[in-house]
Amino acid sequence: MYEFSIYEFRIGVSIANAINMVTGLIGFAHLRAVTIPIALLLSCPAVVPGQTLMTGSRPGGAVHTFSTDEAVLESQETRKDIGCTVDPMKPSLGFDLRFHTGYDVTVPMKDLAGSDNTLTMIFRVTPEKDKDHPVYFSKRFTVPKIEDEAKGEAFLEGTFDVGEGSYHVDWLMRDRAERVCSSFWDTTATLSSKDKEVALHIAPGEVEPADSELFKQEPPVPRDEQSGPLNVKVMVNFAPQKFASATLQPLDTNALVSILRNISREPRIRTFSIVAFNMQEQKVLYRQDESEQIDFPALGDSLNSLKMGTVNYKQLGQKHSDVEFLSNLITQEMNNSHADAVIFAGPKVMLNEAVPPESIKQVESINFPVFYMNYNLYPQANPWRDAIGNTVKKLRGYEYTISRPRDLWVAWTDIVSRIVRSKGGRATVSATSSH
Repeated sequence: MYEFSIYEFRIGVSIANAINMVTGLIGFAHLRAVTIPIALLLSCPAVVPGQTLMTGSRPGGAVHTFSTDEAVLESQETRKDIGCTVDPMKPSLGFDLRFHTGYDVTVPMKDLAGSDNTLTMIFRVTPEKDKDHPVYFSKRFTVPKIEDEAKGEAFLEGTFDVGEGSYHVDWLMRDRAERVCSSFWDTTATLSSKDKEVALHIAPGEVEPADSELFKQEPPVPRDEQSGPLNVKVMVNFAPQKFASATLQPLDTNALVSILRNISREPRIRTFSIVAFNMQEQKVLYRQDESEQIDFPALGDSLNSLKMGTVNYKQLGQKHSDVEFLSNLITQEMNNSHADAVIFAGPKVMLNEAVPPESIKQVESINFPVFYMNYNLYPQANPWRDAIGNTVKKLRGYEYTISRPRDLWVAWTDIVSRIVRSKGGRATVSATSSH
């Protein structure tokens, strides 16, 4: 009847219930973290995929729901048979150039006390300009055994993506005893006046599930044969915003992967060479040479091997190992490249010393442009040019600060136009020289 998958269930409980709660959660979801702070809260987040699109929830399809659920959705009457508070999320534009929205739900633990309970969420999203084609989503998960004296609240959340436009959301949650919590709201996704020129990766009025697979493969892109083919090399530093941080945050990973996906969707590029590295580990994590499509699943597998916060004892004995690693990486990758452009991407790399002049001299003779997409969420906090930025400047390249989704679109628009002009200029010079 319903398609479902488990999503995040964060529970606040007293220490007396902690062991029972953890045991129950391990039984129904992959346990990512358990912490018991002084505030006597137990946090147990599980993997969080987006909502599941219900079968038939597309134009021309037929969605089958229970008549009681449909009656609740049609009533537009807020119900709280289960005590709950629903807080809609305002649509926000991500680095993937899609609007993300959804909801947070708070439920008192006492309302979930008992065992063998199941919560099912059904909701539909109706575009204002296409009211005949609402999109239905569902979510179902098993609630672990909860003691009657349990204190605190359960926090649930769900997300989905929309294009520009206005939408109406009808939402309900019911348990196995047919108790219902329902909520209804309107939401609007709109680009600011500064962002109106940004080309989104989701059409106006579209409603789609949030993508839960960060490294899923991109569908093939029809390539433009008229202005190419272009060949680019992209060197991505998969590292956190704070160089000393021991954790690569999901926000940073999402942004860096979004930069790569944006590049991979450019129809004027025929082949891609990818070098993924991490400056803390001073290690190349993944390499792909001159391929027609970026292998995102393979990249994701390689990033799983990243063990930040560890120090190689050999590096401890080398005073300038970080500078040496970056210098060798730049000279080797640029000298061995047959690309029409080399693009660096990632957060700032603040080293105690700059890349040596002799290393830069080794690549000064390159005849292709160099770019740096500096992913920097807080440019005011660190306005200084980093080691990669200094190198790109000395090579007469171009640096772009990527702090917001709009910055990514503006930067890439400028980069690809410069690559096309550069290749066209070299082709003209070559043709002239041959006559």
